[in-house]
Amino acid sequence: METIELSTSEADSHIVREKLNEYNFQRVPNDRHETLNLIVRENGDIRAGLIGDTAWNWLYISIFWVDGRHRGQGLGSLILARAEEIAIQRGCRNANLETHDFQSLDFYQKRGYKIFGKLDDYPEGHTKYYLCKLLLK
Repeated sequence: METIELSTSEADSHIVREKLNEYNFQRVPNDRHETLNLIVRENGDIRAGLIGDTAWNWLYISIFWVDGRHRGQGLGSLILARAEEIAIQRGCRNANLETHDFQSLDFYQKRGYKIFGKLDDYPEGHTKYYLCKLLLK
């Protein structure tokens, strides 16, 4: 009998990801999927980080955080530019990410990212935005 269970196992998550990749790669090329993680340290402490990956000529940024004491000083712009530079070196022509209205929408728009979708009331009373940017013309 089949069961549906709640799992917090990294091993289970890994198997599901691998099975989806196996299915996908029968239909589209396995295009050098690579992680792209940038970390900024000061005296050993993490002050900022960008977590993403590159695949199919796209940079995807899943998490981007800068410590509040370091915001507004250009650090975020430097990290984002470096991620885009690495992505271009890896053959990427585009980038995409998500952000919320209470996060950094203006920051990304000032750097060329365009809204292509949104979810209202996610979370309630707020909007989640989906953005993309053409890295190479």
